[in-house]
Amino acid sequence: MGKITGFIEFLRETRHERDPKNRINDWEDYTLPISEEKVKEQGARCMDCGIPTCHMGTNLNGLTSGCPVYHLIPEWNDLVYQGQWKEALERELKMNNFPEFTGIACPAPCEGSCVLGINEPPVAIRTVERAIIEKGFAEGWVTPEPPKTRTGKKVAVVGSGPAGLACADQLNKVGHNVTVFERDDRPGGLLTYGIPEMKLPYRIVERRINLLIEEQITFVTNMEIGKDYPVNKLREDFDAVVLCCGALKPRSLPVETGGDFKGVHFAMEFLHANTKSLLDSNHKDGNYISASGKDVIVIGGGDTGTDCIATSIRHQCRSLVQFDIYGKRPETRAEDNPWPQWPVIHRIEYGQKEAAAFFGKDPRAYAIMTTKFVGDENGHVKEVHTINVETQFDQNGHKIRKQIPGTEKVWPAQLVLIAIGFTGPEQILLQQFGVETDEYSNAKAEYGKFGTNIEGVFAAGDIRRGQSLIVWAINEGRGAARECDRYLMGTTELP
Repeated sequence: MGKITGFIEFLRETRHERDPKNRINDWEDYTLPISEEKVKEQGARCMDCGIPTCHMGTNLNGLTSGCPVYHLIPEWNDLVYQGQWKEALERELKMNNFPEFTGIACPAPCEGSCVLGINEPPVAIRTVERAIIEKGFAEGWVTPEPPKTRTGKKVAVVGSGPAGLACADQLNKVGHNVTVFERDDRPGGLLTYGIPEMKLPYRIVERRINLLIEEQITFVTNMEIGKDYPVNKLREDFDAVVLCCGALKPRSLPVETGGDFKGVHFAMEFLHANTKSLLDSNHKDGNYISASGKDVIVIGGGDTGTDCIATSIRHQCRSLVQFDIYGKRPETRAEDNPWPQWPVIHRIEYGQKEAAAFFGKDPRAYAIMTTKFVGDENGHVKEVHTINVETQFDQNGHKIRKQIPGTEKVWPAQLVLIAIGFTGPEQILLQQFGVETDEYSNAKAEYGKFGTNIEGVFAAGDIRRGQSLIVWAINEGRGAARECDRYLMGTTELP
């Protein structure tokens, strides 16, 4: 696919980033598109692989390799190179309902398994993906396509994140009447309130929601199932229910505190409040957790921690440190991390770049464990105590954190943001439905079938598999829609 010698002639080029020193003063998209000609060159770098591995999503060594929605990547790369953008859009949408979301918020495991990436920078797949869908919207090729006929069956989708939206979209395509319930005031789930505005602008989420509404999907916001709408009534009112509520129970930090101090928050509490206040009033209502003028500690080295960094900088915090319990990753793949596994390497993400521009250095502290919070006389956090650790594994593969004596340190902090992931879905709704859970507290439903122990109730996305990637959520939403359609109609044409 692409140009036979494209990977030799053209260097990898992704969407450009705005100058960090400038972009930290606003909440606009921190990236800029490259020209169509440059996008075509990136499509040309696709190598006509004998066996492409970019589009076959699987788990290798505990991490995702390739694309879980089985994107037809070589095909649309070639079509873009040939200038056949509309045909590329058709191929892109065949497997992925929302390439505008994955083209922004997905870590691109497809690029990690790109054959070119064995010894050269991989194809800029995510950049091409986003360029195709944005051109589709700009040219008016993406239009509402409501079903021509209706089945008369009613389905409730609980949760409007990527799994719920994908499920609703697929079920609507085959003519079911779909209602999506969202307990927040805006649809989108973590797409809206879990990813900051400068990374995934809400106008992009809203654009897709509006399209789904035009396709006759009903969205009901400010409606918490089990609280505002009884579970028994929901089951009576609908022929089937698909639970796509995510895994929102935050992982707590086992440290000595001596009390619950003010100023210590979970990352999602911080990010959700910030985005809501921004969208509601451009922060004029003051209903958010401000990092302004504070010494901020972000505990957690992943993407959510990075989002907390970028948000805190825009609040104009006084200082900023990000704790990573792991040591600094290598610059290139280690011997035990071969292609096509996801490359576990050192990366400098947008938030770290902004911190370096604002404070003059990368904000991360590696191989560090939080041991204690200390508060002031008013019950507000003032210090974080840490010690350096070495991560080891026992004979069963379990992680052991070995503390290194003499590395204790005290950090000033008036705001601590805990971004170390989630432990599973909230249990109240599952209990109200009577849905069985697995050993990880997730809804128990076999992958590929998605049915729970309760007839007519399905589960998909993070509520079923635990915290995962946006592409896995879309994969599962599509799969649950297929099986829900089969349950309702006896057969299905959904993929």
